[in-house]
Amino acid sequence: MKISIDRPLVIAEIADAHYGSLDRAKEMAKASKDVGCDFAKFQHHLPSFEMLRNIPESSNMKEPLYEFLEKNALTIEQHIELKEYCDSIEIKYLCTPFSREAAVEIEENISPDLYKIGSGELTDIPTLDIIANFGKPMIVSTGMSTIEEIDETYRFLVNRVPQLVLMNCTSAYPPSARDIFLSFIPVMRDRYPGATIGHSDHMPDIYTSLGAVALGAMVVEKHVTIDSNLIGPDDGVSITFSEMSRLVTGVNEIYQALNSDKKVLESELPIQKWARRSLVYLESLDAGTVIRPEHIWGKRPGTGVPSKNYTNFIGKRLTRSVAKNTLLRVEDFEDLV
Repeated sequence: MKISIDRPLVIAEIADAHYGSLDRAKEMAKASKDVGCDFAKFQHHLPSFEMLRNIPESSNMKEPLYEFLEKNALTIEQHIELKEYCDSIEIKYLCTPFSREAAVEIEENISPDLYKIGSGELTDIPTLDIIANFGKPMIVSTGMSTIEEIDETYRFLVNRVPQLVLMNCTSAYPPSARDIFLSFIPVMRDRYPGATIGHSDHMPDIYTSLGAVALGAMVVEKHVTIDSNLIGPDDGVSITFSEMSRLVTGVNEIYQALNSDKKVLESELPIQKWARRSLVYLESLDAGTVIRPEHIWGKRPGTGVPSKNYTNFIGKRLTRSVAKNTLLRVEDFEDLV
């Protein structure tokens, strides 16, 4: 089983921005569908299997993560209902399990088409092994990882799963633009030929996501919020659905613009006629005049002799009189006819 990636796919990373409300989760899934996203992505947390209660806190945590997840994580029953709702509105449900137990629970109760793996789990080979055994495509983020660690996980997964997507990512909340490493995307395309390369973005705007598509990313993941007043670990890196709509439009237009088959378009031909330069007489001249450099030059329109042929006429003799500001014609020169 593989997912079709014949154009860049956009993942709305809802994560836990529903803040424990199934209704809000559904509302966000519907909003993701309405703005054109391909996936509505959620997270499945079983805190006691995922972490110790007391873990170091980073600057994006407004309260201890364990306590936040105890209050806001959806139950498996809610995930089942959410998956059914996503199916009913025709947007793909995607989920990141954050422990072995969460992954097994999702697989046994929902069996989604694919799995998303967060950057924190990139090096958790035992859990990746469990998920790989489900036989589904895997999207794996690579934030806070060395190239050697990405290499190791790539080698472990590339022949184990039917489809692998590696996401360029910087796991800061938010990072600075200089730390996004967009130019690593073409490096990844060359280094990991068995994987599709995407970009998971934690900037508070859409610019680097658009840049990622221009550099070849075929999957884009972006945190989204339905209410900027809601406070949680991802609020500082989340965009609104209005911004997500612009992102989807930009992703599609940039991808179409990547066409490298350069040619003159039919729509350009009328412009070409007036925008290009033709050779024009700069003064009225009598028959028999030998053309000097100051006699002719290029002016619009482009319907006459192209100005690039300027030197071909210097030193040639006119066979007829010509008027100032008229197009030069080959027929004006007896020895050129």
